[in-house]
Amino acid sequence: MEKNQKATLAGGCFWCMETIFKRLKGVIEVIPGYSGGTKENPTYEEVCSGTTGHAEAVQITFDPKIISYRDLLEIFFFVHDPTTLNRQGADIGTQYRSAIFYHSDEQKETAGNFIREMEEEQVYADPIVTQLTKFESFYPAEDYHRDYYDRNPGQAYCSAVISPKLARFREKYREKLL
Repeated sequence: MEKNQKATLAGGCFWCMETIFKRLKGVIEVIPGYSGGTKENPTYEEVCSGTTGHAEAVQITFDPKIISYRDLLEIFFFVHDPTTLNRQGADIGTQYRSAIFYHSDEQKETAGNFIREMEEEQVYADPIVTQLTKFESFYPAEDYHRDYYDRNPGQAYCSAVISPKLARFREKYREKLL
């Protein structure tokens, strides 16, 4: 019997990623945090400085009997721009890079194949720069980052950046929503 699995993805601001992924059937938990760097237990301020090597990421616990890792990757590539190096929109720096931190050889193969397929199909006009990196560690972000959008929907960043992404996501993936 397949157990729950984890996926760790970085696609710019973790507020956006958390907001999207927590609305999917089969997703059990989404935690915003930091991955891919060298400093243990970094703070938000340290990560934002760009000196820790960490990316803002989400760690997703999911039930693969309900939603596949490949489905998560499809959504991941739909909700962020994997062609901009170290940035998403106005957010600039290595902490906003596009990265997949794979937890197993199977995840590595699935992600690598998915990226190759998108490149062959020329889904994007520019090359995909998403890093495919072995998962090493994940540090949960400070509590005030959890459920940020749901607690602050009227905040300027939320209404200008997250709300439009969420609307686009809901339109395309309606059948996968809770």
